[in-house]
Amino acid sequence: MKNTKFLWYFILFALMFTTSCSKDDEDTPAPTINESEVLATFLESTNSPLGKDYVNSDMPSIISAEAVHNDIVAGTEIYMIDIRSDVDFALGHIENAENVAAGSVMTYLETEGIAKTAKIVIICYTGQTAGWVTSLLRISGYSNAFSMSWGMSSWNPFFSGKWSSNVSNMYATQFEDAAVAKGPAGNMPTLSTGKTTGQEIFDARLAAVFTEGFNEAKITNAAVFDNPANFYVINYWAEADYTQYGHVPGAMQYTPKESIKTTVDLKTLPTDKTIVVYCWTGQTSAYLTAYLRLLGYNAKSLLFGANGMIYDELAGHKWSDANIMEYDYVN
Repeated sequence: MKNTKFLWYFILFALMFTTSCSKDDEDTPAPTINESEVLATFLESTNSPLGKDYVNSDMPSIISAEAVHNDIVAGTEIYMIDIRSDVDFALGHIENAENVAAGSVMTYLETEGIAKTAKIVIICYTGQTAGWVTSLLRISGYSNAFSMSWGMSSWNPFFSGKWSSNVSNMYATQFEDAAVAKGPAGNMPTLSTGKTTGQEIFDARLAAVFTEGFNEAKITNAAVFDNPANFYVINYWAEADYTQYGHVPGAMQYTPKESIKTTVDLKTLPTDKTIVVYCWTGQTSAYLTAYLRLLGYNAKSLLFGANGMIYDELAGHKWSDANIMEYDYVN
């Protein structure tokens, strides 16, 4: 009898202990991660789809119209994807180019079974939307993808107006000389994909950014100069150029292939303000903006870059008639 009573006491104690432990487990919050930081660390590593930190090594990946034409003449296998509207594509395009909407390029490549090592050229009007698309492709592992420099504007005079009509000196007198210090390092954006690994988070964010489209990732110089205090402006030039030419009011200098790392200046970017990135032509800034939007920043590329603000001041990196070829096109 005593043994039976002891056994019941033991069972009761065991049940109480188990229940207590279960309750403790339920009350213990699951460990949380900053998905943006996990993603950035992944994309900076050799485990990334491209096997390298693309933004701080090879970016941008731009090919000239002349080089594309040479490949065509030589019979080099090249996949040309023209992301302009179907109406403009019908008016004139490079022979054998495929017309694909910018947001559908990844789906197209996967559906067609185009290898990630294949030579791919993305073509738009000015090279800016193509830069955005190509950045996403490169980061995804398409190691031989390029945007065509200056877009169709450089292929033939028929298309050149998209660039020629957008160079300007309108803001030359508003550029400032005094260097502006970067903001303090802080937290990275909050992402809510529900994923935990870098690859899973990347897959979710890639689909989201393609769905957003380039319209969400661009901004005009007029919008910025109307109220520059509304934005955190990144001058994406070398420090010497930032000093030589001055900068958009309030702009901070971030060095290409160096600054946008988790261990350098990436975390100085704010999560509560629209980030505007500008470069010389709007092409490289489109590349960087695509990456920042993957990480969850509200980043936008300043259209036409310095060419649209201080054109006559520039010694190089500028649109000119010399960029316009006279290559054949079909319609």
